[in-house]
Amino acid sequence: MVFMKELLVYTTLECESCEEMAASMHKAKEEGADVVELCIDSFTFSHISQVELLLKQRTLPSIVSFRPNSPRNSCREDWKKTCMQVLKLAVELDVEFVEVDSEVACDEVVAELMTKRSSCKIIASSYVNGGNPTKETLCNLIINLQSTGADIIKLVIDVAYITDVAPVFHMLTHCQVPLIARAAGDRGLISQLLGPKYGAFFVCGSLGGKSTPGLPPLTSIKEVYKLEYVNPDTRVFGVISNPVGHSKGPLLHNPAFRHTGYDGIYVPLLVDNVKEFFRVFSCNDYAGFSVGIPHKEAAVRCCDEVDPLAKSIGAVNTIIRRHSDGKLIGYNTDCEACVTAIEDALREKEKTNGYASNVSPIAGKLFVLVGAGGAGRAIAFGAKSRGARVVIFNRKYERAKALAAAISGEALPYELLNNFCPEKGMILANASAVGMQPKSDQTPISKEALKSYELVFDAVYTPRNTRLLQEATEVGATVVSGVEMFVRQALGQFKLFTNGLAPVDFMRRIVYEQF
Repeated sequence: MVFMKELLVYTTLECESCEEMAASMHKAKEEGADVVELCIDSFTFSHISQVELLLKQRTLPSIVSFRPNSPRNSCREDWKKTCMQVLKLAVELDVEFVEVDSEVACDEVVAELMTKRSSCKIIASSYVNGGNPTKETLCNLIINLQSTGADIIKLVIDVAYITDVAPVFHMLTHCQVPLIARAAGDRGLISQLLGPKYGAFFVCGSLGGKSTPGLPPLTSIKEVYKLEYVNPDTRVFGVISNPVGHSKGPLLHNPAFRHTGYDGIYVPLLVDNVKEFFRVFSCNDYAGFSVGIPHKEAAVRCCDEVDPLAKSIGAVNTIIRRHSDGKLIGYNTDCEACVTAIEDALREKEKTNGYASNVSPIAGKLFVLVGAGGAGRAIAFGAKSRGARVVIFNRKYERAKALAAAISGEALPYELLNNFCPEKGMILANASAVGMQPKSDQTPISKEALKSYELVFDAVYTPRNTRLLQEATEVGATVVSGVEMFVRQALGQFKLFTNGLAPVDFMRRIVYEQF
């Protein structure tokens, strides 16, 4: 592994004009970029003097690249000629980094550039599209690029699954020359967020307003993840989900780690096959996980041991890798988080009305649950444990019936929900994904039907104030946001992650200030 003194954060600029490039460079600097990659193949110019002007006006250290796959490069020979012209100019102007694509990165080309350079570093790069990158494939690529004599090697690899990133980490750890590595696509995000743990000295981020699959926003690299502090001993935590982009976990757990002085990082993990994920990322450094949609039930089967409550529920939302033997232990912090949030809201209402009791305010209530997935199972078992009469609605009726049988409740077809009104003062809990961004205009139940409910809870917390909660408020029901359940289950998870007490006030303040 080659260690550099500091982590460099860069972003890629694909702009057509000098003005656009200058504005983007200024924005990149504001958002925390140390370096920018200037993609000259995207730049419109009729004469090389225009490129010279652009490079002389740069306000950040730069990587100059000229890629072969640009739509502008219709003629191969013209592309090669222009490419060499641009790269030679960049070397003459002593630009900090000059990137040579594998299409032209033969020994002679790199040697010529290195002969003419003053202090700039030459990067030999390869972009790998498709396929399943193995250690052997990447190793051969690196050997070929290394043979050019370049100072730095760069690999950008398309990945189909998050497990395809593991060989990239292996290369970062064992490469004998400085390596810039990026796994492209949604499932490649951890290549940047965890790269510094494996010795990466360059990480790439996306410029604000220009989301790129597999790249964290520039601002998050230093503000949320603070990757400059990630090191080989940093323990990895994350949220296993699909989709995962909506998760607020990183915004909460990373500051909490720093607040408590714990050397950990919490990242989004877009996982398709949870069993395969645990098989590939099996070392003790992958220490703990939140489990989200749709993996909460499947994850139970991946655990070596399951907490009795989680086992009875049949769903886990937290998995800890026991350091002593590497075994995966499953827990469920959703259950208590949801039920206590509802109980506290009802008790607050009782206090206002001058009534207080030690008995759960849920006891004896008709508790209507929408959704029979992992979160729904946790809520159903929690409500039943408090003495509620639970009725379950789910789009897949068979799942609703199975859950109802497990808790001695009742199941009804989803299409009957709007007309279900056996009594007033019921409790409604939405544990489905209906209303979650980007489909925040949706709601699982009509506004008219909400008039029968005393309290409405929504497990969805993006957006914080869902359409369901807005309409429930309008008809006079007490509402409980999924944000409250989120912070409570997160506190439970954090205690399990760190084997200690969570900074309750600190974490609660973050959630309500930033979410």
